[in-house]
Amino acid sequence: MRNDRPVALVTGGARRVGAAIVRRLHADHDVAVHCGRSRAEAEALAAELDGVRPGSVLVLQADLTEFDRLPEMIAQVVGRFGRLDALVNNASAFFPTPLGTATPAQWDALFGANARAPFFLSQAAAPHLRATRGAIVDITDLYAARPLRDHALYGMTKAALAYMTRALALELAPEVRVNAIAPGAILWPEGGKDEASKAAMLARTPLGRIGTPEEVAGAVHWLLREATYVTGQTLHLDGGRMLDG
Repeated sequence: MRNDRPVALVTGGARRVGAAIVRRLHADHDVAVHCGRSRAEAEALAAELDGVRPGSVLVLQADLTEFDRLPEMIAQVVGRFGRLDALVNNASAFFPTPLGTATPAQWDALFGANARAPFFLSQAAAPHLRATRGAIVDITDLYAARPLRDHALYGMTKAALAYMTRALALELAPEVRVNAIAPGAILWPEGGKDEASKAAMLARTPLGRIGTPEEVAGAVHWLLREATYVTGQTLHLDGGRMLDG
């Protein structure tokens, strides 16, 4: 069926920041919501948004470290909606890998989710995005440029993703724009963070607070729909933390 509404695929879209991105884009996109283990949350979000506009959400569950699932996901989106206008590489793996204890399995898990999957999803999406003159937004991290103690592998994956953003912006121009957002603290970790660490982080943040998922979602929407002369750039959405050395 012909679909005149733009279509977005958001990886890791079932919860937290990903769900905020899905909700923001749903205002003017049909949306494919990828999830890993959060199927129940993805289905609940889809039911909520389908209640607003029936048939507007597709749920896709896949392990992003399984290569074959990546082009398959793109094919499912195009098969359902007939087009693809936006890819948001939001899904991410995050855990510590202290030097001296890191393993090849941890390397593979972090690079597979945070660098390899976004690259091969973008490669599979590229022909469809070219056809619609679409855009890609990658969610990197301020730690792509600034080391985080005990998280060397995680930071390396996000640095690779930041490089990929610039490289694909060059490769896919002029039809497809590719940009990134490097968030600072947006939500406190689900496992908790002690009050002293919270206070220390806020003391290094000129705006004096953490960000909100809705602020990230608004920036994603701007890069996808309004920033029509912007490509190959990373927007630091960090309350000014990168200014403080």
